[in-house]
Amino acid sequence: MGERRVTMADVASAAGVGIATVDRVLNGRAKVRRETAESVLEAASRIGYHAKGLIADRVAGAHPFCRLGFILQKESKAFYRTLGRAIESAAGDRADTRVSTDVSFVDALSPDDLSSRIGDMAGRVDALGVVSIDHPSVTSAIDSATEAGCHVFSMLSPLSATSVKGYIGIDGRKAGRTAGWLMRRYLSEGEVGILVGSHRYLGHEALEVGFRSYMREQAPDVLLKESLVYLDDAAVAYEAASELLRRAPDLSGLYQCGGGVRGVLKALQSGGRAGRIVYICHEINAASESALLDGTIAAAIATPIESVASRTIDAMLLAVQGKQQKPIGALDFSIVTPENV
Repeated sequence: MGERRVTMADVASAAGVGIATVDRVLNGRAKVRRETAESVLEAASRIGYHAKGLIADRVAGAHPFCRLGFILQKESKAFYRTLGRAIESAAGDRADTRVSTDVSFVDALSPDDLSSRIGDMAGRVDALGVVSIDHPSVTSAIDSATEAGCHVFSMLSPLSATSVKGYIGIDGRKAGRTAGWLMRRYLSEGEVGILVGSHRYLGHEALEVGFRSYMREQAPDVLLKESLVYLDDAAVAYEAASELLRRAPDLSGLYQCGGGVRGVLKALQSGGRAGRIVYICHEINAASESALLDGTIAAAIATPIESVASRTIDAMLLAVQGKQQKPIGALDFSIVTPENV
């Protein structure tokens, strides 16, 4: 005699509910509380009920569906590829909502390209997370997207558009002052150079302001040189750092606000200054980890990528569902040294 077929009664008993409840979940005859439906699904899967796949479809269909879009910067950068994967993972982990994600990358800091991408994606998604420079055309695109019903959030760098629902990232001024605190631990005098990705990134601007304010207050004998802008590009960072090293043979420290660490490392190494200059940056990748270990980088301040992804998705879903949310607080950053890399 073959093995007995598992019945609805068995599922009901395993889930601690009545047979009628299992029937409602299975056939969609009436609404069932989400927690109850998920208990029925768990029991059906555990005891091998033949219609567990159909129950799973019913439970999935009971969850709200949201379309989320993300516009990130250069895909060639390991940081943004990692952020893209973290977004996909965080969306997949949502058990209460079915989430589809559309992650797009832009290759240049062009306001027109960014504005066009915002306009194109806003019509296809319910909410949009954007890593962008601040520019009037970007503000206009965000305002238009908001008027069309798309909830827009800024990621990693704040935006001045008043229609932005919130910012998810670190506090740039605090991080910049922390970089100043670190530099002051190494230097009490000498010359320090500053490289800024782009002042159009309000986050980069805040890092520079914080660093300068701390050094001005706590290290008045350190000469801060005029900042050099390198468009947040590794190749341009190499040229900018190389020029700085040529013009400042007595440079004692270097602070980099933005990405493109590989370019600066190349300039320090080719110029014979690796390990001789206190270099503090904001990028953690394979190259910077190696440079921390060999002493080329003194310390790095890291942004919590997974938290940026998960907190952005949380805020987006609350906005789409019309739920009131508290103001989004700045995320904690971490200090990476050769001892904890």
